[in-house]
Amino acid sequence: MKNSHSDSYKSAGVDVVAGYESVRLMKDSVERTYNKGVLGELGGFGGMYQPDLSEIKEPVFVSGTDGIGTKIKLAMLLNKHDTIGIDAVAMCANDIICSGAKPLYFLDYIACGAVNPDKIAAIVSGVAEGCVRAGCALIGGETAEHPGLMKADEYDIAGFCTGVVDKSKIIDRSKVKEDDVIIGLASSGVHSNGFSLIRKIFGIDKRKPLDEVIPGLNKTLGEELLTPTEIYVKPLLELISKVKIKGISHITGGGFFENIPRCFPAGLSAKINKSAFDMPFIFRHIQEMGNIPERDMFNTFNMGIGMVCVVSAKRADSAVKILEQAGVRAYCIGRVVEGDEGVVLI
Repeated sequence: MKNSHSDSYKSAGVDVVAGYESVRLMKDSVERTYNKGVLGELGGFGGMYQPDLSEIKEPVFVSGTDGIGTKIKLAMLLNKHDTIGIDAVAMCANDIICSGAKPLYFLDYIACGAVNPDKIAAIVSGVAEGCVRAGCALIGGETAEHPGLMKADEYDIAGFCTGVVDKSKIIDRSKVKEDDVIIGLASSGVHSNGFSLIRKIFGIDKRKPLDEVIPGLNKTLGEELLTPTEIYVKPLLELISKVKIKGISHITGGGFFENIPRCFPAGLSAKINKSAFDMPFIFRHIQEMGNIPERDMFNTFNMGIGMVCVVSAKRADSAVKILEQAGVRAYCIGRVVEGDEGVVLI
């Protein structure tokens, strides 16, 4: 004779009713991202989007997918889940803008040990806020319950973003040349990279270190580290509409040394003036507490520069003004030089 209780999905750890409640709670957040390209309603098997391509001669679709790594551990320790979704959008949308593509739509994937409707709704509210900041629509997603694989209070999030750019306007680094100027766009903090090292330095396996107020920050370590990743899409689209941008790099894992050379052709390098931009206190604090060599810091973290773009020397000053008028601090932080050194810090 079968035991109906033991045979139920809920007894195996999956609560479909909680999943339905999550969808109900996130509905308003999702719909605030909708624009005229969105077709269908929340809850369909596939998200549908009809882009307006009337002003694009040869549309090229650019897609990116990413997660936010172990930063999510801090959100779980602090029980604060309404900003982590902004990071998920930022990691994807900031990547595709490097090609000059305007983000169109985003989808998220949340894996969790057990569905807590309020928590899932808070996470998705952050995703929706990120989509608003990036100017794209949240057209779908998935919340997967993984009992036995993840603890009940654990979760992870990843995302996928698609944008479009006219083929003739793709930013592909081919026009970068010696003496072009490298402009740095200020970061909002650590963003979403280097957190495995940060957790090791500060011993973040419990909440206590995150509640400590850090001298020089006037906020707790947790508040500083959970600051969402800056989304650069709208300022860069404004700049692209007015200035010829030759290359863009998103400063993520690998810091300056890995990412800046990605927007140069072979045979060119970057000479970066460290005194040309403001380095947030949190990076000096991380370096001091971990006794980390400077090169390793610049090879791991964004150090205060979340994105760089390359323009001709004659357009550099106007590019900085346009970016600052669009709401992001910007600095002329270096120049393109001949050589294969990659990045030289001075």
